[in-house]
Amino acid sequence: MDHSIWAEGLSKRFGDTRALAGVDLAVPTDSVLGLLGPNGAGKTTAVRILTTLLVPDGGTVTVAGLDVVAEPDKVRERIGLSGQTAAVDEYLTGYENLDMVGRLYHLGARRSRERARELLERFDLQDAGDRPAKTYSGGMRRRLDLAAAMVAEPDVLFLDEPTTGLDPRSRSQMWETIQELVRGGSTVLLTTQYMEEADRLADDVVVIDRSQMIAHGPPDQLKTRIGGERIEVVLADSSGIPAARAILAELSAGEVRVEEQTCTVTASVTNGVDMLRQVLQVLKDRAVPVEDIGLRRPTLDDVFLSLTGHAAEQAAESPDGRRDGQKTGRGEARQKEVAR
Repeated sequence: MDHSIWAEGLSKRFGDTRALAGVDLAVPTDSVLGLLGPNGAGKTTAVRILTTLLVPDGGTVTVAGLDVVAEPDKVRERIGLSGQTAAVDEYLTGYENLDMVGRLYHLGARRSRERARELLERFDLQDAGDRPAKTYSGGMRRRLDLAAAMVAEPDVLFLDEPTTGLDPRSRSQMWETIQELVRGGSTVLLTTQYMEEADRLADDVVVIDRSQMIAHGPPDQLKTRIGGERIEVVLADSSGIPAARAILAELSAGEVRVEEQTCTVTASVTNGVDMLRQVLQVLKDRAVPVEDIGLRRPTLDDVFLSLTGHAAEQAAESPDGRRDGQKTGRGEARQKEVAR
């Protein structure tokens, strides 16, 4: 299989703090890898290494078939990077921002102008293209930043928490844009702490926590690791817990769990719809007071909580002194490009 991103034994330390400890990544061409983990897990450190902004302490890393340590200049010619915070010049128009990036990539004046107009249309920014970026909404700035990452038509695109801080509508629009890029042939590595985002966009998922890879696989496969469907019964009050627990233990083959504070009883089941009907009938026959009942399927949030013991959104400072996921300067990449 042809891999656009390959990392084996990737490691990095900042003083006495271990940021990455032997992480392996393999991203097939024309696919999306979701790199998941809480802030401080090492996601942005990995992206900074893969995009030549940091040198690893150990491991083998190739991007677009090129060694990121031995051939960083060539790697930068083949990649695009969009960080958590939109790296756009607020005083330039959208068109001028994209034209500037094209010139930094040595596309030439004519091609840079053409490419800027193409991308403004592709990202639905043509009507705002001649306005200063400071007048853009958060979602528009994020789309402009993603367009800038696409100026040089990169083989591999790195998106470091691209929807952080966006409202639900803008986030949905960004998801649609990313899906369109992948359909167009882009290979994407996406870091996120939003499990729903990875579930929607990623073909494959790597979960890292405290600098180590703790799980790897397609989203559906990861969900099956913590069990399939489960019935969840929310009772009107705690008096119904013993009866509900007994009913679920009687009808289901899985472990029954009780949350006293929320008066909730859950159990893993097979043949979920049929089992739900049976449970409902028995609860009714035995006059157990039920406030809500439903058939639930595990989410990636459930997977993460099961694997780590804490939620994905838990924040911590990353070892290099940043919030992991804090602005990964595409400006830095541009500066290196210019210096080259």
